[in-house]
Parts: sequence; C-alpha cells; structure tokens
Amino acid sequence: MSKKKSYNLHKAFEASGVQEVLDELDNDLIGLEPVKTRIRETASLLTVNKARDEMGLSKVQPSLHMSFTGNPGTGKTTVAIRMAKLLLKLGYVRKGHLVMVTRDDLVGQYIGHTAPKTKEILKKAMGGVLFIDEAYYLYRPQNERDYGQEVIEILLQVMEDNRDDLVVILAGYADKMDTFFTSNPGFKSRVAHHIDFPDYSDDELFEIAKKMLTEQNYTLADDADGILKEYIAKRRTQPHFSNARSIRNGLDRTILRQANRLFQKGDVELTAKELNRIEHQDIASSRVLKMKGKQKK
Repeated sequence: MSKKKSYNLHKAFEASGVQEVLDELDNDLIGLEPVKTRIRETASLLTVNKARDEMGLSKVQPSLHMSFTGNPGTGKTTVAIRMAKLLLKLGYVRKGHLVMVTRDDLVGQYIGHTAPKTKEILKKAMGGVLFIDEAYYLYRPQNERDYGQEVIEILLQVMEDNRDDLVVILAGYADKMDTFFTSNPGFKSRVAHHIDFPDYSDDELFEIAKKMLTEQNYTLADDADGILKEYIAKRRTQPHFSNARSIRNGLDRTILRQANRLFQKGDVELTAKELNRIEHQDIASSRVLKMKGKQKK
C-alpha cells in the first residue's frame, strides 16, 4: 500500500467522529475546562500519530495510561467513559468499552486467588479501558500478607506489554494517589497522563442542579433559585461533600418532599405544571438549611 504524500488533520479529525464525543463531554459536564482541554489535546495527539503512520513516518505508540485525581463527584467516571469512546473512534482500541473495578474486584482472599481474579478482569478489559477507582488501596505496605502487591505486578506487566490494546486509568484522591505513585515507581513511569479534576464552584453546582432537574422534567419556581443557591453554599461546607453527587442526593430528597407536599393537598386535581414544579418550600425545609452545625443531613 502506497504511503500518503499529504494529510489533512482537520478532515481526518472530522471524519473520525471524535468531535461528537467531545460535544457529548461538553453537554454531560459543566465546567472542568482544564480536564476538557487535556482530552482535546489527547485527541489531537492521536490524530497526528495516525497521520504519521499513514504517511510512513516513524512513530512511537503513545502510552495513554492515565491518572485521574480529584474529589468524589467531579466527573471522573463520565470522562473515562467518553475517553473509551474517543479511543475507539481514533482506532487506538478495538472495542471502546469501559470496565470499572475497585480493589475488591482484583484482590483475592487467599493464596492463588488473586492472579486468576485479576487476569479475568484484564481479559474483559482488553480492547478498551480499565478504570480502577481508589487505586491506592491496592498498596498496603503495613500488611506484609496483603495480595494487592500481586495485582500491581500483574498490572505493570500488562500495561507495558499490551499498551496498544488496553488503557488503564487509575483514579482517586490527589494526596493518596501521590503517595501511591511515590511508593510504586513502576506505575509512575507507565502513567504518562495525570489529569486533576477540580471541585466545582457554587455557580457550577447550581447549573448542574438545574440540569439534573431538567433531565427529570422538573422546573424551579421563580422564587426557588435563591434558596437552591443557599442550599448549595451550605451543603458544601459540611462533611462528606461529594460535589455533583451530593447535589444529586439533595435533589432526590427535594423531589421526595415535593411529592409529600402534593399528597397533602388531598383529593384534588393537579396540573402537569404542579407535578413538575419544585417550590421554594421543597428546598427550604431541608435540614441542611435548618442545621446550625456542620452535620450531614
């Protein structure tokens, strides 16, 4: 097959369908501009890499193993799913699926159990992306009999030998992942892309809340915007706050209160507008707003 003499990167990018994935990412996630920028840069890298290959230029297969750091509820899983689709469209992986696991899915409970358990997960993930949440739990140096080290050794070998057919994404809190990488130089050398997911601002969380309500076909009453913003500001100061995840949980409870309020109206006919509308009182009656301390609702 003859090599191409020229290559239009933008046309190739458009033909790949990657822009559709990037648009989905923009629609799915509010904010996170640094993260989205890194994903776009990765898409550009792979497009150029493909061009070099088709033009017969020497190329090095890029390592795309990644580390996603950040607090819970900042979109790490959503980005991982979109990354798998992006890699498929650019021909980097064969299937484009995502396999999500934690330590319990990989580490066995007795001698001889860990290796087959880990290899079975890797077999399922081949051709796609393996997403290991709270990956730092694989390393427990205080326990000499812990089987997590066996998982690490298997992963390191597969990440090196199968880098053209598997992308591993390690996720977790930034400080714990830093310790994990410091203790495991093999992992650090194989993970080329470190992406930090920042916490959402109050304004971003408000937009996220409105988007969540819209997706469930709910609307906010005209006087409910302010109390929702107040709820968000108060909730994020309390323990165990998980960004968008906590906001979703709060909205679920709000919808529960709205349903109870509607039932208390008694034997009456309700309009679609009444069924869909979240009133000021549905949010204001939250214990988050009533508590003086920092206890979680």
